[in-house]
Amino acid sequence: MRRISVVGSSGAGKSTVARALARALGVPFVELDAIFHQPGWVPLDENDFRRRVAEVAAGNAWVIDGNYGAVRPLVWARADTVIWIDLPRRAVMRQIVWRTLRRIAFRAELWNGNRERWASLLTWDPEKSIISWAWHKHAVYRQRYAAAMQDPAYGQLRFVRLQSRAAIRRFLAGTSPDSAAARLDT
Repeated sequence: MRRISVVGSSGAGKSTVARALARALGVPFVELDAIFHQPGWVPLDENDFRRRVAEVAAGNAWVIDGNYGAVRPLVWARADTVIWIDLPRRAVMRQIVWRTLRRIAFRAELWNGNRERWASLLTWDPEKSIISWAWHKHAVYRQRYAAAMQDPAYGQLRFVRLQSRAAIRRFLAGTSPDSAAARLDT
């Protein structure tokens, strides 16, 4: 494992897993949200987004976290492994509600000065609420990545599907710095 794409539903724990994995492997961690969401939640122009992600993906080793369809082909063309965090919807919803409440209450900065807003709790519009987005997109991501695992076009990728917190803990335990170094040599 040298170039790893971490995907899954919003709130499933992608960033947490990707950050831990990058640290264990001693490789750069890249969060696609941090590239895409410019100050004031303005999306980065798609051509600029693709260019910046292509520059990162050209590296020898990395962990990239995110589901963006506009750059998935760029990331997966260079990746050797896809880690799919596929927790049940109830677990994702519990995690994303608590995460969102914590971020709002503590005014946590996410990317480029952006913060989640109280107003996002009052709408069911997926474009304005990460909680609604997670609810509506959970089945979409599950279908997308299950199909990708079976698609011969992605035959060069090793897929690792993690369906519980226990599976995530076991996987990360197998990527301690010693085992991570061994994996980077393969």
